[in-house]
Amino acid sequence: MNYQVLSRKYRPQKFDEIIGQPHIVNTLINSIENNRIAHGYLLSGLRGVGKTTAARVFSKTINCLSKNSSNPCNECQNCIEITESRSLDVIELDGASNRGIDEIREIKETVKYPPISSSYKIFIIDEVHMLTKEAFNALLKTLEEPPDNVIFILATTDPYKIPDTILSRTLKFDFKKIKDDEISKHMENILSKEEISYEKIALDAIAFRADGSVRDALSILDKIISYSHSNVSYELVKEALGIIEDKVYLNILKFIFSKNDKKLLKQVNQVIDSGYSINNFISGFNIFLSNCLIYLSGQKV
Repeated sequence: MNYQVLSRKYRPQKFDEIIGQPHIVNTLINSIENNRIAHGYLLSGLRGVGKTTAARVFSKTINCLSKNSSNPCNECQNCIEITESRSLDVIELDGASNRGIDEIREIKETVKYPPISSSYKIFIIDEVHMLTKEAFNALLKTLEEPPDNVIFILATTDPYKIPDTILSRTLKFDFKKIKDDEISKHMENILSKEEISYEKIALDAIAFRADGSVRDALSILDKIISYSHSNVSYELVKEALGIIEDKVYLNILKFIFSKNDKKLLKQVNQVIDSGYSINNFISGFNIFLSNCLIYLSGQKV
């Protein structure tokens, strides 16, 4: 069996598996339960926070043949086909590679035909902000008045590039960055299932570097596991991510205040000679200074 990266292997298949977005999950569940399903949705947010995942789970739920709850059964033919991205009624497009007016015209032609085995025909357009101006204009009328059994789900990491005419025709959902502790807990659950040991501080470091993106965190975790095989330790994470210890930044800050140029230059040269990139060093120092200011203000870091 071919190896699956963690982000694909443990991709949420139900609403209650989606982490960090309760405001969106609850809204979508309520809309399904109350039969208040819109014809157009716009999902915006950072990469790797669950936009496409939410779109797929929503598509499965409203097309599930069981329809016994607000979650898909993941066992019927429709659920399986959508999960495996081979459903003829749930069509996923990449806005970056299908950005022209010709592709939108094809969608307009396809919209005319009813779904084959599902209740709804759903078009999921990822990175929709990459569409051309002409493509957006061609989509307007179809997006405003599609057939009753057609739904458009648009996803983007840059909502400011979406024309107002598109925004006014869709329900907009803003996905938040996932909190570090939620990402850490998610990785803990995955490593428990994979029977891989870990250090909590190592997962916290990965979550911090992921900056709110679950997919980025799992990509880093995949790399660490490939390197370590059986244990995710802080030392490995620190080496792989180029993490510089706070005590190094503290020494540099002390040398700056004491105007000790020789020791300051020596410390900086040691960091550079150790293989750390300048950008990584500057970014880490800025974060350290920011945390110092927050601490001095009386807030918790």
